[in-house]
Amino acid sequence: MTVCIQQFHNTQEPAWCPGCGNFKILEAVKQALVELELPPHRVIIATGIGQAPKLPHYLRVNTFNGLHGREVASATAIKLAAPDLTVLVHAGDGGAYGEGGNHFLHALRRNVDLTLVVHDNHYYGLTKGQASPTTPRGTPAAGAPDGVRSSPLNPLALAISQEGSFVAQGSAAHPAHLVELLKQAIRHRGFSLLNALQPCVTYDKVFTYQYYQEHGSILGPEYDPTDRRAAFDLVRENNLGDKIPLGVIYRCERPPYPEAASPLRERGVDPRRAAVLFAEFV
Repeated sequence: MTVCIQQFHNTQEPAWCPGCGNFKILEAVKQALVELELPPHRVIIATGIGQAPKLPHYLRVNTFNGLHGREVASATAIKLAAPDLTVLVHAGDGGAYGEGGNHFLHALRRNVDLTLVVHDNHYYGLTKGQASPTTPRGTPAAGAPDGVRSSPLNPLALAISQEGSFVAQGSAAHPAHLVELLKQAIRHRGFSLLNALQPCVTYDKVFTYQYYQEHGSILGPEYDPTDRRAAFDLVRENNLGDKIPLGVIYRCERPPYPEAASPLRERGVDPRRAAVLFAEFV
C-alpha cells in the first residue's frame, strides 16, 4: 500500500502559538509515518490534556483523548486489546513526567510495545507558563517569579536506571534527525521513550531554536547505545548543558509486554481448570 503525506492532513486549524515547536514535531510525525508506510487506519495516538496532546487533532489518524497524565495508561490498554495497531502517545513534560509519572514508571517496567513522544519545553503551556518537572532550577515561571527552587527531573536518566528498552532524545530544531528517531522508536519492539526538546516561544526566552541548534550534539556512529553505564553518565553530565545529547541514548532487547502476557482470548482454555474456577462462584 502506498502511503503519502496528504493522507494525514486534515482541515483543523492548529491552536498553537506561531512558531511553537509542536508544529515541527507534528510534521516530523507525518513524515515518519509516511516513510514507515503506515496508513492512517493502522495508527492510533493516545493523548491527555495540554498543548502537546492537541497534536492528533491536526493529524488524520485514530485518536483517544483521555485524562491529563493518563495517556500511557490508556495506550497500554489499547495496545493489549489491539496488538496489531501502531500505538503512539503524545504528552507534554508535565503530563508525562508530572501527573503521569507513575504510569511512565510502570510502562518502563512492563516494556509495553508503544512509543511515548514527550514534547519537552520545560513548562505547562496551557496554564500560562507554570513550571513543569523538567524546568531548570532558578528559571522564572508562573507562580515562581524569583525562579524555580526544585531540582528538575532527568527523565532520560530515570528511564535508563529502570532499563527502559529504548531511550532517545531529539529536538524540534533538528527536524530531519527527529524524523529518523521517530522511525527507530516506532520500529522498536517494546516501550520507546523519545524526549523531544522544543522551545516555548511565548514563555521561554532561553531554550530557543537557536539554543538547541548551537548546543544540540547529535551522537555519532562511534557512540554505543547498548552501554548502559556510559548512557547513564552521558545524560547525567550533559542534561541541558553545552552539549545536549541527541540520538538513541540507550537501547536493549527485552520481550515486550504483550508477548510476556498475551490476551486471554489468545490462550487455550482447559475445561477442567475452567470448571474448578466456575465452582468457586457457585
